[in-house]
Amino acid sequence: MDRLENLCIEKGLRMTDQRRVITRVISSAEDHPDVEEIHRRATEIDDRISIATVYRTLRLLEDYDVVQSHDFQDGRARYEEVTGEHHDHLIDIRTREVIEFVNEEIEALQEKIARQLGYRLIDHRLELYAVPLDESDTDTTG
Repeated sequence: MDRLENLCIEKGLRMTDQRRVITRVISSAEDHPDVEEIHRRATEIDDRISIATVYRTLRLLEDYDVVQSHDFQDGRARYEEVTGEHHDHLIDIRTREVIEFVNEEIEALQEKIARQLGYRLIDHRLELYAVPLDESDTDTTG
């Protein structure tokens, strides 16, 4: 049983065989797959899983706060397991590759900005959209 499946059970979510397959797909993902990719990977394990089941399961997993969706400005929701370990994302706008990173200077700066504005930061998301340095002189607006 993987960590995500265990977390679902701990939170009281009834785990069907199809939900188990979908949670395993998400847990084993090294990328940020969209619904169609999760469905493709899940049907490699159990070809009876419908795209509607994947949509319903993802919505449920989000409601239980075990999966998080991201909009990386490509028209598709991307999903990842909620691990409790904070990280930010850099998105290569050419390849759509999503790179996770942690930078303590950025974290400290965000806290400082919130304090300067009279707030205590409780959460945030940072997404950087970029092209490789060797392409920086190329127009990216299309």
